[in-house]
Amino acid sequence: MKTRTKRGLIILGGLATLGIASALVLNAFQDNLVFFFSPSQVATHEAPIDRNFRLGGLVEEGSVKRADGGLAVQFVVTDGAKAIPVTFQGLLPDMFREGKGVVAQGRLDDSGLFHADQVLAKHDENYTPKEVADTLKTTSLKDPGLAGARQ
Repeated sequence: MKTRTKRGLIILGGLATLGIASALVLNAFQDNLVFFFSPSQVATHEAPIDRNFRLGGLVEEGSVKRADGGLAVQFVVTDGAKAIPVTFQGLLPDMFREGKGVVAQGRLDDSGLFHADQVLAKHDENYTPKEVADTLKTTSLKDPGLAGARQ
């Protein structure tokens, strides 16, 4: 075999290996990518039904219902324009309160109920997701923490 042919096969093998490695990395990245949606976006069917995503907004006043003797809790996340019911099985963060910001990660079922795997409470008044802050500004529902929200 000629030196030129050997060099060509080595380069071709290296490119094939690089292509396979790149495809595996991009596939892993795609599987772990989680998008954020507001309740208005979920209501207009912009959110995926078959994938995990994050739902952010405010916990609607009077919507938190806890199961007797269990860890199951149901509440409604709203952005002032639309509201999405959420169910969660587990311990809620200490900062979780009605009328405060929340981000829930999970899946939406066919009936429009969001099944959260994880619930994160807004940690201070300086952060509200931009999409939620924009929607809240256009509705009558106001988050007391929005006064100092970063845009």
